[in-house]
Amino acid sequence: MTSVAVVTGASSGIGAATARRLAAEGFHVLAAARRTERLAALVAEIEAAGGAATAVACDVTSDESVAGLAAAARAVPGEVTLLVNNAGGARGLDPVETGSVGDWQWMYDVNVLGTLRVTQALLPALEASGAGTIVVVSSTAGFTVYEGGGGYAAAKHAQTAVAGTLRLELCGRPVRVVEIDPGMVRTDEFALVRFDGDAERAAGVYAGVAEPLVADDVADCVAWCATRPHHVNVDRLVVRPLAQAAQHKVHRVGQ
Repeated sequence: MTSVAVVTGASSGIGAATARRLAAEGFHVLAAARRTERLAALVAEIEAAGGAATAVACDVTSDESVAGLAAAARAVPGEVTLLVNNAGGARGLDPVETGSVGDWQWMYDVNVLGTLRVTQALLPALEASGAGTIVVVSSTAGFTVYEGGGGYAAAKHAQTAVAGTLRLELCGRPVRVVEIDPGMVRTDEFALVRFDGDAERAAGVYAGVAEPLVADDVADCVAWCATRPHHVNVDRLVVRPLAQAAQHKVHRVGQ
């Protein structure tokens, strides 16, 4: 029977790369995100490469929308064995003193409550498969703070707490929980969203870094964790580019 993988935030970046990679691994991928036109293009690309995918419009901040995602997952032939909670993001780089409450609320709703909603909705199917896997794509900000990153780090710390708690609560049941924590990843949109479309400021994040991680690198990590024998649980995988030794220690050429 075909294994079904649900990937949230699949319209771009890590989510889209993960959808492509999992389809290549033989999963039928439910690619979920708000931007349906991007999902349609992604599904067409996957199918042209010989894979199987279905686009599902989903806003992880909406209970009703997430219920629709769960219904779509039940309608696809096969067993839902993998959920990749990838939807998330950052807004702003302001100090706590002047940070936008609205930005903090958005980050918490998308990163933390989005993970909660989707996990709750799909857990019955994952458990029923007898070999379920939940992947939470968090961040190194989930265990390290930095100036200006209070809101994002707080949300990612909370997301990490959800993953760890869930692993304890599911012990003895056939669902493993994997947390993947990328460091510096250059994607088309992450920094642009963070800086409200300021392309120059977004590019500055990666200035002088010859080889930051890219979305395919993280997708490779997701696929590797998800395809280990089911008795093997990769609790936490931290992945950074060679140039980034720590959150505050990045080698930048010419700087």
